Amino acid sequence: MMISNQSSYFSSFVTLYFFFFLVALVLHTFASPMLHYCRHDQRDALLDFKHEFPVNESNSVPSLNSWNKSSDCCDWENVKCDAKSGNVISLYFKHISLNNSLKPNSGLFKLQHLRNLTLRDCHLHGVIPSSLGNLSHLTHLDLRENDLVGEVPISIGNLAQLEYLNLDNNQLSGYIPLSFSNFTKLSYFHISNNQFTGECPLVLLSLATSLSVLDISENLFKSTLPSDMSGFHNLKYFYVFRNSLFGYVPRSLFMIPSLIMVNLRENQFKGSIEFRNTSSSSMLQILNLGQNKFDGPILNFITKFPNLEHLDLHDNNFVGSIPKSNLVKLEYLDLSNNKLEGKIPGWLRSVQWLILSHNSFSSFGKSWEVSDLTQIQMLELGSNSFRGPLPDWICKLRPVIFLDMSNNSFSGSIPQCLSNTISGLQELNLRNNNLSGVLHPDIFLNTTFLSSVDISNNQLEGKLPKSLINCTTLELLNVKSNRIKDTFPSWLGSLPSLNVMILRENEFYGPLYHPHVSIGFQSLKIIDISYNHFNGTLPPFYFSKWREMATLSEEYLDSMYMYSDFRVSMEMVNKGVDTKFEWILKDFKAIDFSGNRFFGKIPESVGSLKGLRLLNLSSNGFTNDIPQSLANLTNLEALDLSQNQLSGQIPQDLASLSFLSIMNFSHNNLQGPIPRSTQFQRQNCSAFMDNPRLYGLEDICGKIHVPNPTPQESEDLSEPKEQVISWISAGIAYGPGVFCGEVMRKVPICLDVLSADLCHRRAATYVRWRSSLSISILELHYDHWMLNPSSL
Repeated sequence: MMISNQSSYFSSFVTLYFFFFLVALVLHTFASPMLHYCRHDQRDALLDFKHEFPVNESNSVPSLNSWNKSSDCCDWENVKCDAKSGNVISLYFKHISLNNSLKPNSGLFKLQHLRNLTLRDCHLHGVIPSSLGNLSHLTHLDLRENDLVGEVPISIGNLAQLEYLNLDNNQLSGYIPLSFSNFTKLSYFHISNNQFTGECPLVLLSLATSLSVLDISENLFKSTLPSDMSGFHNLKYFYVFRNSLFGYVPRSLFMIPSLIMVNLRENQFKGSIEFRNTSSSSMLQILNLGQNKFDGPILNFITKFPNLEHLDLHDNNFVGSIPKSNLVKLEYLDLSNNKLEGKIPGWLRSVQWLILSHNSFSSFGKSWEVSDLTQIQMLELGSNSFRGPLPDWICKLRPVIFLDMSNNSFSGSIPQCLSNTISGLQELNLRNNNLSGVLHPDIFLNTTFLSSVDISNNQLEGKLPKSLINCTTLELLNVKSNRIKDTFPSWLGSLPSLNVMILRENEFYGPLYHPHVSIGFQSLKIIDISYNHFNGTLPPFYFSKWREMATLSEEYLDSMYMYSDFRVSMEMVNKGVDTKFEWILKDFKAIDFSGNRFFGKIPESVGSLKGLRLLNLSSNGFTNDIPQSLANLTNLEALDLSQNQLSGQIPQDLASLSFLSIMNFSHNNLQGPIPRSTQFQRQNCSAFMDNPRLYGLEDICGKIHVPNPTPQESEDLSEPKEQVISWISAGIAYGPGVFCGEVMRKVPICLDVLSADLCHRRAATYVRWRSSLSISILELHYDHWMLNPSSL
């Protein structure tokens, strides 16, 4: 009886428990939202969108492979649906090659519940269809990094819910539509790197009080900024650089307490910088006003921003001295290319990246002598008014990476203790000073990171320090225009990265080649050893292992320029006008052995240097024939073999060198016909003079008779006196960078018209390839002429 009661009790308990479980399950089911799968109309719209893009074996879109009717479209890659309704609310495509335009009737625009549309870097082209305005629920629209063109449709103003808009890096143009004023909820606005014109669209966005990021940089806007910007009270990032904006910068901009970064660079803003009533709690960290027309003193405005880390005021018209400051967080300061003067204050010693070049600073505050200088990584003081010996504190700079004190009037010797500073240095530039004395042999003993040394245009003596062999990362060495007296540094040929070596205008002497010494220099791209006292012969194979010059740069380069990590400039005389360019192509390769005492045959192996653009062997004693192998130099732009003792004919195959625009064969013993080609026919008569047995000059010089010069005239010819034209001067401004300049492929030569008698009497040309400041490539000087005036 007891067992039966217990069994009944247990059975009732189980039944009751199961009942409550079922009730709870039913209640949970009704309480939970219903899970909807992708609606058929949404699926069909997505499939229509998929079929708008060409897909074949060479152009497939793997992420679209999952888009088919056999699976739920909410599970498709790059698709997101609303859990309740099953509507597609997000499409996210990034770095996918769709390779087509957006059609006005695209299936995309049937997805009217979309909130997020991202088609970033999808190789889209064509215009933005007005149908985009149908997607009125969008809060996030990202079409950046495509090839979209034309104007933005007015209908985009229908997207009143937008919080994020990014059209960066397209080719969109025209005016910003007035309908942008509907974007009252916008927080992020990016339209940089397009071709938009007209007025700055800030007025249209004045209702977007939640705007946090505003980027209209790199367009063609031409107007002033709004006089009152206080309405943008949530603005954090403000980018308007590289436009044509002008006028005064409104003070209200800097009264916005939320500002973190402001970049006004490369516009035409003007006036003095004066910030009043700025917030004491300003969050501003980065301020870039470079390359504008600001003027007046800097004063103490920078003290208004205690959190400032990066300040760039370069290329303006600021005057006066640098004020005192308490910017303890400042890490980067660029005041270059202004009109500042006086002392460099001691508080700057804690700035890591300090760029003060191209001003008129003349001294340093006393605290530089006694302070800890271990914070500075870049110190650029070039092109100022410093005088006297190099300051003692430069030996305390560590771990400095870039040191530029060029283009000043520093004098005295380079201290041996500088070896402590340059142990971690990458760039050293002391060119264009009055430094003298001997470089200590061990000054480069511990410089394993050094990539560039430029001590050109000083008065340094002695030998080239053998410790340079420790600079295993050295790319550029420029000792031009000193008094260094040494043999050719063949031992540098083992440096694996040496691209540029300039020894010009020193007192180097002796042969280049020694039978038991490796030639090396496999990475060399530019060598200028002109105007020294080198002599001897060069064996036929001398250039055969110069691998880098033998290479034609056919592959695509991530950076088209040498040494693009550094600040580089280049100067050319372009059509008789000094012109400044930036950078040089990586495939620029040149040799200048002119103004020495080499003799014997020109090595046949020079023809293996197929990447060579410039070759100058003038003013030596080379003999025998011109190598036929020169016809292999298909990139050659300038060739100077003048003032040697060459004989035989000019190789006819040189006529096939289509880039060869400047050449000089004068003052040799050449004979036979001049090659017939456009390149040869365009040369000046003087390029072939003093080769009595050459013929075929009629088309170049006209029918003229050249009398033998009198002794007095011969004397005149031997001493060139005046420079008439300099066709290329490629100076590499090291700031704190280095390196070379690209040579123009065709440089027209315009000469003063001389009288016929003077043309007949003056027949000498003097060709130089000189370095100016650092590297200058091939200056062509016409000092005396043998020209037909009627041909000018």
